[in-house]
Amino acid sequence: MCAEAVDLARAAAKEAAAPGVVGEHVAVVSEGDRVVTHYFECKDPAYRGWRWAVTVARASRAKNVTLDETVLLPGDDALLAPEWVPWSERLRPGDMGPGDLLPTEADDLRLEPGYTGDDEPPPNSPVSGELAELVESEDAELTTRPGTPRRGSIASVADELGMRRARVLSRYGLYAAADRWDEGFGAKTPMAQAAPATCVSCAFLVPLAGSLKQAFGVCANEFGPADGHVVSLSYGCGGHSEAAVMPKPPKPAPHALDTMQVDEYPLRPARDSGSVPAEPDAPSEDLGHS
Repeated sequence: MCAEAVDLARAAAKEAAAPGVVGEHVAVVSEGDRVVTHYFECKDPAYRGWRWAVTVARASRAKNVTLDETVLLPGDDALLAPEWVPWSERLRPGDMGPGDLLPTEADDLRLEPGYTGDDEPPPNSPVSGELAELVESEDAELTTRPGTPRRGSIASVADELGMRRARVLSRYGLYAAADRWDEGFGAKTPMAQAAPATCVSCAFLVPLAGSLKQAFGVCANEFGPADGHVVSLSYGCGGHSEAAVMPKPPKPAPHALDTMQVDEYPLRPARDSGSVPAEPDAPSEDLGHS
């Protein structure tokens, strides 16, 4: 009886859907004892490959089939939205704009505490428990501004040392940054393969500080492809400072002027006694007359 209730299922699908989007009956599936689901084609162009699923049931010893539920389900070739990805995994370089905030987690693998000393005194410290409590009470009285770090904490020690950073890059964070920079401006790039020399001998290279200075620097050549970017010391481009020296323009020879003697230049050419001067050429007859 449930399998034959196609008209009941179609009426329920048309009631739930928009007019004209319920198509032909495509399948019927038994879900259990006296429970059947009828599938109808969905003609809505926004839901290509989806199907209207209407589940009907019949109670035990009942003579009538009742409606259970009506839903729109995707088929095997349905057009589906991409799987949801958290924002921390969707973020890509360059996505941040003015005013955007990117919080870092407390257990971020790229970071580690800037100072790893314990706030508690060492076991063999001459400072007794009573004296330690007295110091803490004095610190509480001296702390007037809200949010001021307690003396001996990581933030306060970093502030006293001039670092002002409670956390610094971990070894993993340094390796990740080095791999990322080497992939963009490293020795394996086509530009470096065709370069006449590497950046380690270029005058436009500004070295970094810390442990990364052994392998990276910043390009300061405004005409180079990596101007303002962190580049590997094995990177290179055609803008190397020593790649080619501009040739100097040839210096013309000075003008030779003889001022020691006078050169004679006759006004008229000399005539031979037996020569007849040549007459000038007559005008051509083909020329037009005025």
